[in-house]
Amino acid sequence: MPKPTVLHLGDDVKWNHALYRQLQDKFQIVRSYSMPRNEFMQALKTRRFGNFVAMYRPFWNTGGEMGNWDDELISLLPKSCKIFTSAGAGFDWVDTKRLAQSGVIYCNAAAACTESVADAAIWLILSTYRLFSWSSQAARSLSASAFSDANRNIAAITHNPRDSVLGIIGLGKIGYLVAQKAKTALGMKIVYNDIRRLPEAVEHSIGAKFYPALADMLAIADCTVVATPFGGEKVISASTFDHFKTGSRLVNIARGKLVDEDALVRALETGKLFAAGLDVHFEEPHVNGKLAKMRQVEMLSHTAGASVDSHVGFEKLGMENILNFFETGQALSPVNLQWIDHTQAKI
Repeated sequence: MPKPTVLHLGDDVKWNHALYRQLQDKFQIVRSYSMPRNEFMQALKTRRFGNFVAMYRPFWNTGGEMGNWDDELISLLPKSCKIFTSAGAGFDWVDTKRLAQSGVIYCNAAAACTESVADAAIWLILSTYRLFSWSSQAARSLSASAFSDANRNIAAITHNPRDSVLGIIGLGKIGYLVAQKAKTALGMKIVYNDIRRLPEAVEHSIGAKFYPALADMLAIADCTVVATPFGGEKVISASTFDHFKTGSRLVNIARGKLVDEDALVRALETGKLFAAGLDVHFEEPHVNGKLAKMRQVEMLSHTAGASVDSHVGFEKLGMENILNFFETGQALSPVNLQWIDHTQAKI
């Protein structure tokens, strides 16, 4: 009996070679490498890859050249395809509901980059309290006057985060680890807003208080971290800034389109917010010019999850998802099960 087929998108695996051999033992691997959209669509139409049962994308930088996974692409998948596993935490580039309608479970790899993203969040939180961005820019300017300005004046307006309130929007795995690190290392008090309240034992482990209304949480948070997936709408809109505690801070480690950047600029200019820390941006790879010029805004290039450790984990978790699904019927990190017709998704 021939082995079922897995479509491998993008580059070769780099780290988990033994696990990849296990995948090869159980499945025939076919490769698309880095096809542009039109070529990839044509390959699907002509069944060039055969009736594959799974898709595996081990890296974020390759295997996505076909662009967003929308109805145009998903409608071309063979009915045999049951699971799509990909590197990365975010999945705003793939219509997971439409995949579910075709009986395809989508698995992200957020668990693999949780540590890296949470560490970056701590850096951004610290920077919004201590204005490390201003100090760094002044030193790198090679200007003695800029250096002296930062050296003399930063202390007058910056604070330590200890005993202040950290509000987290989205207390999933990443949000929870941010809270844990902030409480343990920085001595911050934790509050959170989410679509559902976590079990009391989980809240107790980080001393967290739940706020069902976002506005109520924003009113008391000294720093707010956005750590929720992008669901198609802004979480922080222009009107939302009215509810922020005056002089507070905003950190975004989730998706740029969750925050109205024009409104963020106004909030910083008026003093409604003291500072901001952004790993992600609304029009990536383009950065808001006004925000870039503000010395109270720390910026990264969407690299919060970028580490060798994350990429090793991306590779591994993707393969484990496929192996476990076809051995037990259960995926390890599915994100669209709520829309899956389980009679359709059966192996």
